[in-house]
Amino acid sequence: MASIGGMAPSVDADLQKLQRETFEYFLRETNPANGLVLDKTEAGWPASIAATGLALACYPVAVERGFISRAAAVERTLATLRFFWSSAQGPEADATGYRGFYYHFLDMQTGRRAWQCELSTVDSAFLLAGALTAAVFFDAGSAAESEIRFLGDALYRRADWRWAQDEAETLTHGWKPESGFLPYRWEGYDEALLLYVLGLGSPTHPLPESSYAAWASTYRWENAYGQDYLYAGPLFTHQLSHVWIDFRGIQDAFMREKGIDYFENSRRATYVQQQYAIDNPRRYKGYASHCWGITASEGPGPDTFKVDGIEREFFDYVGRGVPYGPDDGTLAPWAVVASIPFAPEIALPALNYCMHIAKLTEFNSYGFKASFNPSHPGTPGNPYGYWVSPWHFGLNQGPIILMIENHLSGLLWRLMRNCPYIGNGLRRAGFTGGWL
Repeated sequence: MASIGGMAPSVDADLQKLQRETFEYFLRETNPANGLVLDKTEAGWPASIAATGLALACYPVAVERGFISRAAAVERTLATLRFFWSSAQGPEADATGYRGFYYHFLDMQTGRRAWQCELSTVDSAFLLAGALTAAVFFDAGSAAESEIRFLGDALYRRADWRWAQDEAETLTHGWKPESGFLPYRWEGYDEALLLYVLGLGSPTHPLPESSYAAWASTYRWENAYGQDYLYAGPLFTHQLSHVWIDFRGIQDAFMREKGIDYFENSRRATYVQQQYAIDNPRRYKGYASHCWGITASEGPGPDTFKVDGIEREFFDYVGRGVPYGPDDGTLAPWAVVASIPFAPEIALPALNYCMHIAKLTEFNSYGFKASFNPSHPGTPGNPYGYWVSPWHFGLNQGPIILMIENHLSGLLWRLMRNCPYIGNGLRRAGFTGGWL
């Protein structure tokens, strides 16, 4: 991969270095007693169940890459699964979970619900997908690895997907003990693809096949920058389900009609991102063919002030998207990395820019910081000359490790093809062809 203005190290060396640096987050920001992973490196922050699920999926990669020993990975995985299996499940306001689902944020030490947050269906799906990854990977006959398989399976079987429908077809976003189900449902194409596949594959409380059809009926097929594709604005929505499921060559009814698959759809969405950055309709600094990546991320706001004579509004954490916005000039390097399997020909040069030209892995503990905004000056005297997030997020770190690995070796995809629940869920959703 030739750099812009010079030569860069080899592609694989860069990618493996970034994997190793990123994995340090899970080594250092995890409570070894319960396996919970910090959501964000800001002081006093709680754990995220999605980040914890991603950690469970990253441990097999770390073993295969030699970042940790298999014994250390077994110890960490068992601590995590044992905690979730034995933690408080019930309608109480301070429980860890209910009906086999878990609260979005948990206290790092006690593992109890934090911030009066919601019982999250999609974040529980990421947690359970991580548990199933562990159950497939740790296949030795030892007592410890046998227990991993038992607990991963048991946690998945406990989730009551039909309850989470709240007597309608689509799944709700979640539930709170104080007020019941949230008014929002998983509708429109998004990261809930994994959620529905897991729900359909359950051997105990499966979603009806009609729930997937109801979800898919809310899709939006659009054309942007010459690409016909299934629309979702933030780039991460085209990535997270693909961390675990290899959608190459398999199609549901919607994709059969369109003549593509979800992998190709994500490739097109990645090109829309690049073309949007080239077009740069809002004229933000930095946007170019090698500098893109608009997704849900932290930003420098909320704030409004003039930059180069233009009144600019900046947001904090928001679901930035393309091509309709919101867009305030904030880009996320991790979303570029997670695009590498779909479109390496444009994602690798963008990664090269972020790493070697913008130097966004310097001054950092764990690879890339979460996001940056060249249009915002940031704090005076900062080493970049523009705003760069001071934090790392576990939800960003996991896809960097896992999607690099899928690009290099396909490890996660191979593992999950051997998970019978994934295959069953895909078939019940109407997927056919390819490896199925």
